[in-house]
Amino acid sequence: MRTLSLILGILAAIGLALGFLPLLGWLNWLFVLPPAVLGLIFGSLARDRGAVTLNAVVALLGALRLMLGGGLI
Repeated sequence: MRTLSLILGILAAIGLALGFLPLLGWLNWLFVLPPAVLGLIFGSLARDRGAVTLNAVVALLGALRLMLGGGLI
């Protein structure tokens, strides 16, 4: 479970980088927030502090991007 949470965090971070581009903010709903939340859950179950931190930062940045874009863009 430890590597799974880290892999989910890395994939979510890649999706977050793409979601910061104009008109691609909707990617945060599909490819950033769900994997980041799953990675947070799995990371906390495995007690992997690095994966939890990565997933928490990615989830917060994705949510911030959604709030700034009005939830869609």
